[in-house]
Amino acid sequence: MWQDYSNTCYTTQVPRSQFDAEFFKRFYSTTPMHSRLKIETLATAVHEFCKWWDVPVRSVLDIGAGVGYWSDWYRKNHKHSKVVSVDVSEHACQKYGHELRDISEWAPSRKFDLVICQSVLQYLNDSAARSAIKNLAKATKHVLFFEVPTKSDLRHNVDRDVTDFEIYARSGLWYRNELKKYFRQAGAGLWIAKNSTIVLYELEGATS
Repeated sequence: MWQDYSNTCYTTQVPRSQFDAEFFKRFYSTTPMHSRLKIETLATAVHEFCKWWDVPVRSVLDIGAGVGYWSDWYRKNHKHSKVVSVDVSEHACQKYGHELRDISEWAPSRKFDLVICQSVLQYLNDSAARSAIKNLAKATKHVLFFEVPTKSDLRHNVDRDVTDFEIYARSGLWYRNELKKYFRQAGAGLWIAKNSTIVLYELEGATS
């Protein structure tokens, strides 16, 4: 029977040691949560949206880069883009070549045209997640791609066989309220930095 994990919330931050070799074997081996092909398809779509908004993606920051599918795609297909990939996992950094960084405690000294933060903030408690979103804003010059499973997703949308439930489950409204302090929502996981030169037509953006 499906167990309701929608109210899962721990009192301390999920330990970094959780993201060891066994974690990556479990979630990125034979039945990965996201395959390389799926991420390449997503990366293509996000990059083309940036082109649609007349944003040349000269710099990319991949937060919680994991097995490196996003950064690999950019390094292969857009060699002139400056790509920085970071992760809190020592294992991932050693194996996939990322910088060891915690977005809840670190912000880069420069802004990036595109920042990617996919399936990261569910591992942070509320205080750390707020700090991470603030640092994402400091890092984003134009576009943020942001994805995180919400309470509703855990009930209705995720693949239960490949989803990690050792997380903090929060509502979509919680994330929207925090992100809207710094970004405009464009839909499909895309958020536009408030100081960006990107112009969204009224019906391109989300109002809820």
